Amino acid sequence: MAGARGGRGPGPAAGEQQPRVACPAFAERLGQGKPRQGFLSSFFSSNQKCQLMLLKTLQTNPYVKLLLDAMKHSGCAVDRERHFSCEDCNGNVSGGFDASVSQIVLCQNNIANQAHMNRVVTHELIHTFDHCRAHVDWFTNVKHLACSEVRAANLSGDCSLVNEIFRLRFGLKQHYQTCVRDRAILSILAVRNISKEVAEKAVDEVFESCFNDHEPFGRIPHNKTYARYAHRDFQNRDRYYSNI
Repeated sequence: MAGARGGRGPGPAAGEQQPRVACPAFAERLGQGKPRQGFLSSFFSSNQKCQLMLLKTLQTNPYVKLLLDAMKHSGCAVDRERHFSCEDCNGNVSGGFDASVSQIVLCQNNIANQAHMNRVVTHELIHTFDHCRAHVDWFTNVKHLACSEVRAANLSGDCSLVNEIFRLRFGLKQHYQTCVRDRAILSILAVRNISKEVAEKAVDEVFESCFNDHEPFGRIPHNKTYARYAHRDFQNRDRYYSNI
């Protein structure tokens, strides 16, 4: 989530139904970080489930492990207690990066399972990495937001063949690029009160350069195997350059 200034970034226009997406500029936070308790709280609260899934993601997911190493290498080490918050959120968004406090918010009422948690954390860590390495104007420059959304859709695995099959969308020529573009536009619309035409224009203007920016992966990690190779290569970069 890239932003919150006063109120956290506005959501979809009234009456519009938005698919569930991870996005950078962030659903308004209900209860200011205090999770609501449900009837199963005596067994496992939604917050406890969220925390356990988050811990597993941080420890085992190759996309996330690479991003955490890249953040540390860039001088922006991530601390689980400081930089993540499991909360209930408005609407259908799954999470966001709140640039005003440098915190990733995970929408515990919308994250359905471990695989979903993996995708959301990866998506939001890409925004966090962009926030660390570049002077991103999340609040007023929609092209900056569009670029980070293109990168997040491209590098998080959100447009993997498996995910697109579950969405019943596959088989078209250049479908992967179409998916990245569409997911970026949806994320922008979920957090900015702008027209679809403005969102499309912003994405189209930055698409080529941002789609081809694969840092810190060095490639498009289409699945976990690719992500593991990318993580290995990232870990070997310093050794390679030190020997030149």
